[in-house]
Amino acid sequence: MDIHAPASDNIDQLRRIADANGVATGFWDWYGNWVGVGAPTLLKVLGALGLPLDESSTVGDVERAMRLTDERQWRRTLPPTIVARQGGGYLFPVHVPDGSWVNVQWVLEDGRKGSCEQIDHYVPPRMIDGELVGRATFDVPHWLPLGWHRLVATVEGGRVESATLVIVPNSLSLPILESSRRAWGVNAQLYSTRSAGSWGIGDASDLADLAAVCADKGADFLLVNPVHASQPVSPLENSPYLPVSRRWLNPIYIRPEDIDEYAALPQASRDAIDQLRDETRQFDTREDLVDRDCAWEAKRKALEVIFSAPRQYHRQSQFEHFIERGGSELSNYALWCALVEREGTIELPDDLARSSAPRVELERLELADRVDFYQWCQWIAAEQLEHAQQVAREVGMEIGIMADLAVGVHGRGSEKWSRPELFASGMSVGAPPDVYSQQGQNWSQPPWSPRSLAESGYLPLRDMVRAALANAGAIRIDHILGMFRLWWIPDGCSATEGTYVYYDHEAMMGVILLEAQRAGAVVIGEDLGVVEPWVRDYLRERGVLGTSVVWFEKDGGGWPLRPEHYRDRALAAVNIHDLPPTLGYIRGIQTTLRAELGLLTDDIETVRAKDRLEREQVAARLHEYGCIDGAEPSEREIVEGLYHYVAKAPSKLVVASLVDAVGDVRPQNMPGTGAELYPNWCVPLCDSDGEEVFVEDLPANERLSSLFALLSGAVR
Repeated sequence: MDIHAPASDNIDQLRRIADANGVATGFWDWYGNWVGVGAPTLLKVLGALGLPLDESSTVGDVERAMRLTDERQWRRTLPPTIVARQGGGYLFPVHVPDGSWVNVQWVLEDGRKGSCEQIDHYVPPRMIDGELVGRATFDVPHWLPLGWHRLVATVEGGRVESATLVIVPNSLSLPILESSRRAWGVNAQLYSTRSAGSWGIGDASDLADLAAVCADKGADFLLVNPVHASQPVSPLENSPYLPVSRRWLNPIYIRPEDIDEYAALPQASRDAIDQLRDETRQFDTREDLVDRDCAWEAKRKALEVIFSAPRQYHRQSQFEHFIERGGSELSNYALWCALVEREGTIELPDDLARSSAPRVELERLELADRVDFYQWCQWIAAEQLEHAQQVAREVGMEIGIMADLAVGVHGRGSEKWSRPELFASGMSVGAPPDVYSQQGQNWSQPPWSPRSLAESGYLPLRDMVRAALANAGAIRIDHILGMFRLWWIPDGCSATEGTYVYYDHEAMMGVILLEAQRAGAVVIGEDLGVVEPWVRDYLRERGVLGTSVVWFEKDGGGWPLRPEHYRDRALAAVNIHDLPPTLGYIRGIQTTLRAELGLLTDDIETVRAKDRLEREQVAARLHEYGCIDGAEPSEREIVEGLYHYVAKAPSKLVVASLVDAVGDVRPQNMPGTGAELYPNWCVPLCDSDGEEVFVEDLPANERLSSLFALLSGAVR
């Protein structure tokens, strides 16, 4: 074949190189049909993975890229990172000039050292760039302890190379997972759960109160939306699942009056802060939306007043140690905030568009005071969220706060600004079409590059998980399939023109399990959607709980799955944040809204007929298991019946949505829509009449008490 011909002329060769680089060449759609991925998408994705390919590439270019792929391992002495299970050993290749000797040492995080054993496993040498390169095989000792270690290779002639060595648990081992006891908890959107003391948005103080309310009703955990960092200037991103960084926290969740230094402020300063707080409370308590811009504008001014106040010696020392522990990552995040604040936008000019840009270090000096302020905000946010977890545990929760980990970050956020080399350029993450989002989804998040993650020793993943577990007893990983594969969409393409890119799930999950084991934290994976059966088996074997939602759990005939057939290693739920509250779902609001917003590809009457059939089948199951009585149960009886149904499952954890407990109707999120279509992530907690329900109203809320009592009895 002509090497100058377009790459698409030899699609088989293009598919081979895609396979070799973990890029899917096709996928099964939600109708069960196999869909092939086109050459333009494959070329763009391979280019984003670092290969010299793009849409204009020829057959010859693909051949050269295939050679580079085939020789990649041979061009480096050690693999960039080795993630090995404890007790299993791990064989790894070492490449040296053919005939040269090499010694490989392991160096533990506590400083102890020893030698790796070379294995007698001959592999013929290969000619790389005109030189003969040999391969030796070494073994990681099976008895090495859990932790973050190093491998050091010394090659004949004195050259020294090193790599990250991570020894991880074979399976997460925690008392709550190994006991026969089951537990239940509550799922809430923190921003929507306000109180009389809130600044227009739920905060860390509300979180502590909500945890205490739920604990007093018998709950063992409180799952909340991600509290990752958002940009510091208006308009603030409403979605907690599109943060600027997953390493740092959103200071909008700070309660200013709870900061130690507030009490020592002059009366005039406290009066000014009270006035700022009052400005955020000028909303109607009937279906008024959460206004993040208003809340943050007032809160930022209050925080600046408190920040400028003198701190006691021990408080200043604590702050300085926090900065020291945060290191360059915290400093870069705070500098990005300061730059964005000054420029008034997250779209920074070219000479400031990345942390390595020429002007950045000069600006670090110029903006030192604002950098200090944003570092302080992180310290205060961490203190207050950690306090909420402490309260949750002290009032009886076995797990406490369950953190939620977003899939990715904003394409112009601080994380990408600070470490752009970690991300695949020209790509965003999303999902192919499915029954609920029939046009597919583009989440506008740049994906981590699998290759760059390995080169970085998976430290970004480690630091992200550590940050989430610093103030939580469990972590829910949104779209945990992202640790296995992600749907990459080339810039300028629709969600239907993407493809899956595979990650080293053994390494990714190993890092997560190591950090969870060290923190004593439960890991829950949101494994909904199209999931290959082996993935769920794999997660179970590693001690990770899956997620079972009653509306998605079906038997072979399409009927609701019987509760005894639910997975035991799972978090069982009736409702999740991407579905309407159960009362709204029963009323068919999900179909009505999707039709009004133009999100349906099927005829609306066809969809409504499917909705009716689903509700009828669910009602039949509820009757069969004695979860509802009578021919015409009320809507509330159906909601409680659904929770009684999932509580009958053997699932280790059962979760109740706070919106269901108070009878809310409106969805928090309508996937596939923007702010111009629906107020995603801005809906406050309301009852079925649209009246806002405040945190202080919850202990006496009869509907909530009834549902929580039902769960306590059924689960225990």
